[in-house]
Amino acid sequence: MSSSRELILARVREALAGGSPAAAPARDYRQRGTLARPARIDLLCERLGDYRAAVRRVGTAGLARAIAQEFAARDAVRVCLPAGIPTAWRPDGLELVEDSELSNAALDACDGVLTGCTLAIAETGTLVLTGAPSEGRRALTLIPDLHVCVVGEEQVVELVPEAMAQLGDRVRSERAPITLISGPSATSDIELSRVEGVHGPRTLVVLVVKRPPPASGPEARGA
Repeated sequence: MSSSRELILARVREALAGGSPAAAPARDYRQRGTLARPARIDLLCERLGDYRAAVRRVGTAGLARAIAQEFAARDAVRVCLPAGIPTAWRPDGLELVEDSELSNAALDACDGVLTGCTLAIAETGTLVLTGAPSEGRRALTLIPDLHVCVVGEEQVVELVPEAMAQLGDRVRSERAPITLISGPSATSDIELSRVEGVHGPRTLVVLVVKRPPPASGPEARGA
């Protein structure tokens, strides 16, 4: 203990005295993924499931219907959403409430929230939100008890370093807030009794939107 303490204090004194700079940390961890898109999507869905998120893969044409079904299955009628949610995502049959700096009490009165995301990280099963128009402010995904998030397949990266590389410029230029979501909110006490919904939504539903198939035939070739 004494030798470790002296070593630390010596390094502090050296730094304060303008001594030699510390060596750059080795970055020999993986920085680029190797999985093809189908395997990357499968990994994301698997990891989200490990975190007890409900995951459903849907096509673009059926997205609004799938959104409506997920809320209806959980008796959610009054749904809050950011103003930038695309029209094609807005299903009929729900009371859609656009966020205009709603109070915390008003958000709590909503049955759930619908958002998009900026990225999703397959290896860690993490959704990344940055306050974009389809994502809204952070309070939207912290207060309602149900969060339905739409993820496009093209938004999925394999590794955390890949996500950070894409987010860096935006954070530096726009000071965008980053929210990382890995499953529904959960915590455990000293006896490892899991309790969900303490720090955010009790239920997380992720709709992974498949890319439409590539065009083929004479029309695609301009014939």
